[in-house]
Amino acid sequence: MLPNMEEPLVGGKSEKTGGPGESLLVIEVKKQLYLAGPLVVGSLLQNVVQMISVMFVGHLGELDLSSASIATSFAGVTGFSLLAGMSSSLDTLCGQAFGAKQYHLLGIYKQRAILVLTPLSVVVAVIWAYTGQILLFFGQDPEIAMGAGSYIRWMIPALFVYGPLQCHVRFLQTQNIVLPVMLSSGVTALNHILVCWLLVYKLGLGNKGAALANTISYLTNLLILVNGGVSRHP
Repeated sequence: MLPNMEEPLVGGKSEKTGGPGESLLVIEVKKQLYLAGPLVVGSLLQNVVQMISVMFVGHLGELDLSSASIATSFAGVTGFSLLAGMSSSLDTLCGQAFGAKQYHLLGIYKQRAILVLTPLSVVVAVIWAYTGQILLFFGQDPEIAMGAGSYIRWMIPALFVYGPLQCHVRFLQTQNIVLPVMLSSGVTALNHILVCWLLVYKLGLGNKGAALANTISYLTNLLILVNGGVSRHP
């Protein structure tokens, strides 16, 4: 029997939720796994998207692979990790609002977080636009640096989708809604393979298509969660 997420983790009625002879420890472990499992899988699947793009670029040549790998690493450190870290503030804010049953604040906090991340994404986009020159300044091979600069410029639109996606994921997980996040991430990862194949090979965009595919897949993930209307409270 799946644990009731509305019940307290310690004490209260949790001692009566298990089967005959089931200890409190086992009950609590089930609750934690029910929450943490989908979150871990969903996070891994979201990160797989960029990995798939690099794998497709790897079939185009060594120079393309080297450029895409460096660009993806640079993007992760300077952009995606920054947005994910700042959006994690919703874990605290939305968690407090949900615990206090001030459900109207959940949407307000999410909207404010998106408004904060949008201008930040503009700043990061400017940095990404000069990635090639930055890598050259630090002694990177000119061909790889220019290739990485070209690849990451085609990833700039993904910044403006990734921020709202992370905010919406936090919005849901603070309400203990974790399965839709995992399922949408899984569908997106599978769909990303098709998107990369179409853009890289069928449309002939090469590594630019692989970079652009990230935007399409992140947008797909966001639309699935938003249009699904998944929320425990209005």
